[in-house]
Amino acid sequence: MGTTLGEIAELINAELVGDSACVVEEIAALEGATSNQISFLSSDKFLSQLQSTEAAAVILHQDRRDQFDGNRLLMDDPYLGYAKVASILNPYIFKEQGRSPSATIHETASIAEGGWIGPQCVVMEQVEVGESVFVGAGSVIEEGCTIGRGSRLMANVSLMAGTVVGEDCIIHPGAVLGSDGFGFANEDGRWVKIPQLGRVIVGDGVEIGANSTIDRGALEDTVIESGVKIDNLVHIAHNVRVGENSAMAAMVGIAGSTVIGAGCTFGGQAGVVGHLEIVDGTHCTARTLITKSINTPGLYSSATPADPNRKWRRNVVQFRKLDESIRELRGLAPRLSDMEEKIELMEKGKEK
Repeated sequence: MGTTLGEIAELINAELVGDSACVVEEIAALEGATSNQISFLSSDKFLSQLQSTEAAAVILHQDRRDQFDGNRLLMDDPYLGYAKVASILNPYIFKEQGRSPSATIHETASIAEGGWIGPQCVVMEQVEVGESVFVGAGSVIEEGCTIGRGSRLMANVSLMAGTVVGEDCIIHPGAVLGSDGFGFANEDGRWVKIPQLGRVIVGDGVEIGANSTIDRGALEDTVIESGVKIDNLVHIAHNVRVGENSAMAAMVGIAGSTVIGAGCTFGGQAGVVGHLEIVDGTHCTARTLITKSINTPGLYSSATPADPNRKWRRNVVQFRKLDESIRELRGLAPRLSDMEEKIELMEKGKEK
């Protein structure tokens, strides 16, 4: 079953030029699209494929309305249109509802209708699971956890005791929420564990990638606010707060008690040391290391891009000599100043 272009245009708030009754069933790239598929153009590097595509319709920027003769959906952000159409044509549908016979569910757990508890799942005491929640095979939900309506936990997700997950969240395989934070005190060279007494609180519409970990708070809660998107292999330490609609790419690490504002983004392998505050609207490129609080929004970078090995080796040598070179330059400055004065006096003498 497909969807008409008229319906899609209304759902994604696009201007339709063409046949509103045309039905599309799938979304595809321009080059390989067929007559029952819709495509999109969001980058100039694919512009050459626009005239040869066999797609039933193409999502385009308003400025390109005259560059394609077929059915077209016009909007300011075609990539956003692609995302929305892909969701429309590929809705998540429960294949099964109820409980697998191999799931272990405590008698005090409250599980609403319309969802699925998969094979080998363990649901412990005083757990509350909302309507239409999917819990994938092998997942463990410890005592006192709450999962909001419409959320999906894929295979082998672990929610440790007291974790709260909001509505319409997606947690990918292997993610662990609520494990102990890295808290220890040193006594004469030996480490004494500090009990981690807080929880993890996740807002609505959050997505957490595969094998990511979010530690419970030491005393207060670790909080992931609504709309946050977290990629695979991200680590968020205890007592961190991540503001609404922030996003983190793979292998980002956030140390304990850091407060991150709303609408921030972190490229892959970016890191933040503990006890910092990062203002709303801060954006960090890949491998950026933040060691001080950021009070001014904007784009921040610290990683060194790759160079040919020979050039990189020369740069490393120069970097090691940087302090020495600066000292030499500082020593030369007074001598250069004296030379300039002498030259100026000589020129004045010639004029006379």
